[in-house]
Amino acid sequence: MNQESRNYRQNDSVILRDDHSNGITTITLNRPNQYNALSEELLHSLKKTLRSIGSDNTVRVVILASAGKAFCAGHDLKELRSQSEETYYNDLFQLCSEVMMDMVKLPQPIIAQVQGMATAAGCQLVANSDLAIASMDAQFAVSGINLGLFCSTPSVPLTRNVSRKHAFEMLVTGRFINAETAVEFGLINQVVSPDELCSTVADLAKNIASKPTESIRIGKAVFYEQIEQGLSSAYATAGKVMAANMMFDQTQEGIDAFIGKRDPDWD
Repeated sequence: MNQESRNYRQNDSVILRDDHSNGITTITLNRPNQYNALSEELLHSLKKTLRSIGSDNTVRVVILASAGKAFCAGHDLKELRSQSEETYYNDLFQLCSEVMMDMVKLPQPIIAQVQGMATAAGCQLVANSDLAIASMDAQFAVSGINLGLFCSTPSVPLTRNVSRKHAFEMLVTGRFINAETAVEFGLINQVVSPDELCSTVADLAKNIASKPTESIRIGKAVFYEQIEQGLSSAYATAGKVMAANMMFDQTQEGIDAFIGKRDPDWD
């Protein structure tokens, strides 16, 4: 996206927010010298930014990006070791879990734009995003076990994206996988060359942003609701949502346009 098409503003130094004119917003993790490690400050800022976007009806799609060579190296280990109380760690991991849940609850779809390494809680961010596209140089791992720390919280979205055996192997070995393997495992949607990463993500975001906003929002909500339910309950939930969706003006316009062999007027 070119500079002329966006209205830039900075929320905090560790998080940048870019509002584009076409309903697409980019959130950028901005600790490049620390490989965008998730400090307390960054997590609080990301939480605040997500909640602000969630109530912003002008935003249709969110791109989660990062500054520098790495996507995210997980939690800030120096910050972790500066503390010694279990209550501190409980509060920190609760904060991180709240951020992850805010991503799921966000009405707008989130596309992770991944370059370089995405490790531990950084891999968690990728798995927790609705969609993810990575450059060929991307590497993924839940490598806490190499430090004696099992990546328990990153395992939550990992096991909901990757098969059990692949997920468990990653968790107990800490090995890195490349972007091609991440596609094969189901962790990401697509791998592209580094010079195509931004444009590929932008094209996907534009495609989603062109769809009826309310249908996308209700669709994301039911996607995550039904996936945690049994088959019978999932069908009951999905049926009710489809019935409600049929009542949307944009839905009726879309169907009428299809029948009439014309383009829908969703404005």
